[in-house]
Amino acid sequence: MSKQILRESLAVRRLLEVNPSDLKDDVVAINRVTKVVKGGKNLSFSALVVVGDSHGHAGFGMGKAREVPMAIKKGIEQAKKNLIKLNLKGSTIPHQVLGRYGSAQVLLKPASEGTGVIAGGPVRKVMQVAGISNVLTKSIGTSNPHNVVKATFAALLGLKDVAQVAETRSKTVEEISGKPAKEKAAVSESNA
Repeated sequence: MSKQILRESLAVRRLLEVNPSDLKDDVVAINRVTKVVKGGKNLSFSALVVVGDSHGHAGFGMGKAREVPMAIKKGIEQAKKNLIKLNLKGSTIPHQVLGRYGSAQVLLKPASEGTGVIAGGPVRKVMQVAGISNVLTKSIGTSNPHNVVKATFAALLGLKDVAQVAETRSKTVEEISGKPAKEKAAVSESNA
């Protein structure tokens, strides 16, 4: 997914019915930044924060301020504005997906129950706040937390459920999943 597509999908403000008391926030990275001015250097802090309700809603935001707590607070406010609904399948994801942002690539694979979150750093925090408890991930390319988080959200935005795929292919859900077809074959064999 290109930077422009990710930017456009996050730019559309979708008002989600999420209880603010259910939202959990997690700080992914805090960076000390300086600006050189005529009188010396201005010191400030940049914070990258992810927010989610552990039930398939997640968002990320960046805040910048003179003090760390204010930067985190600004990041949380921005993350709440960027909440998105994720297509999940129980406690995992419906299919394998690769998200790209800049030189960061994040591969997400569905996992069976009891596997846990096999992820590192920024990807793990996104999975935890989103409520995905069984997933295999691999971060490829840069380890820059900002780009890794954006690549993770690009991957999560690329998830499709069976109903969406069936609608785009003009087929029924049963034809896409293929499970009832096996049952019909078993019934036809027993009748013969």
